[in-house]
Amino acid sequence: MTMIGTVYLVDDDSQLRKAMRQTLELEGMTVMPFPRAEQALEALSTDFDGIVITDVRMPGMDGLQFFERVREIDADLPVILITGHGDVPMAVAALHNGAYDFISKPFPAERMVESARRALEKRHLVMENRALKRVALQAEDDLPLIGQTPAMERLRNTLRHIADTDVDVLVAGETGSGKEVVATALHRWSKRRAQGNFVALNCGALPETVIESELFGHEAGAFTGAQKKRVGRIEHSSAGTLFLDEIESMPPAVQVRMLRVLEMRKVSPVGSNEERAVDIRVVAAAKVDLGDPLLRGDFRDDLYYRLNVVTLSIPPLRERKADIPLLFSHFVKKASTRFGMPVPSITSTVSRYLNDHDWPGNVRELGHFAERIVLGLEGAATDKPSADARVTSGTLSERMDREEAQIIRETLEKFDGDVAGTIGALGIARKTFYDKLQRHNISRTDYVQKAS
Repeated sequence: MTMIGTVYLVDDDSQLRKAMRQTLELEGMTVMPFPRAEQALEALSTDFDGIVITDVRMPGMDGLQFFERVREIDADLPVILITGHGDVPMAVAALHNGAYDFISKPFPAERMVESARRALEKRHLVMENRALKRVALQAEDDLPLIGQTPAMERLRNTLRHIADTDVDVLVAGETGSGKEVVATALHRWSKRRAQGNFVALNCGALPETVIESELFGHEAGAFTGAQKKRVGRIEHSSAGTLFLDEIESMPPAVQVRMLRVLEMRKVSPVGSNEERAVDIRVVAAAKVDLGDPLLRGDFRDDLYYRLNVVTLSIPPLRERKADIPLLFSHFVKKASTRFGMPVPSITSTVSRYLNDHDWPGNVRELGHFAERIVLGLEGAATDKPSADARVTSGTLSERMDREEAQIIRETLEKFDGDVAGTIGALGIARKTFYDKLQRHNISRTDYVQKAS
């Protein structure tokens, strides 16, 4: 891969300097020529993101003296020495002291170009690592909605604008895009932070028999096993914020009760005739576009329109790739703290993967990737099994079974073992899903443990 960058070219021979400049510029590099080392030294700083190519034999400050001064400014700045035949032993000694390379005169143009290209790539990685470490030191563990792209700036501005309005909010976004982060930010940036709790409930993670009690609470004896009175999530969030994730999975009967709560701001626990006033702000999130009647399915229209006062959309990570380095550095810092390990330097392999990967699991997938990098599992983190690598022997039925099992495993990994997310992505019924797990001897808990 050709790495375009800047080269400080130092040589007192004007003809050779001109020829080398033309050669490097033909390769797309930006060349700043200097006839004397002292002039190049004045232009250098630790922020210089290029490399230095310098002759050794020059009047005044020679190339070796210049190299030592460059090392004092930035020991990681690559310096390539151009040497005459008699200077080779000195150049070898300079290599031992940290010079990047030396090229003996006369030399083919390709030799200089290839050395410069590799040196620029190394410098690019050094500067990228420095930038990421600076951001990592600045990032706080609870910093919400990291990103500098226009879409994220607009999202943050909107959240701050509506934070204190107490309006109910509907958040749309793909799995792992940060819907709970948005809800948390709304709570933290509002006056409700000091008045009440932030209470979250995943509507797709609870069976219908449990979600009603979780939301509305119950009285003692309301049903078998209800030995004590329980305050529901709605009442517990009074004066605070209630976050309902995967609200499209809420059972129809519960939707009816939830609609009344939103309209009346009152809740009635299971087994009670009493209605209790609640001061709630609801932030609901969905993986599908509830504004599309075809995707809405059996989700009630009236509940959708009641929630759809303000709708916020979170762009998927593949549409804001400029934010990936910033997010990655944040997650690396968190993982390094969690595992008690140093913040690692980013390699060219990881850098390419960050840029080339589509991140279907969005921010959540990026966070797990950062953890694997911190743990030193770079190969496992960046290697993708190719389709050609899969076993192609056996009958058609056997091969289809293997493919089906592989797809289920990949989807489970993407959703961290979450049943609702997995069956939603696969487009199959819950019973079919569990039948296939048993058939292929797949344990869902294996994927849940990976995320913990």
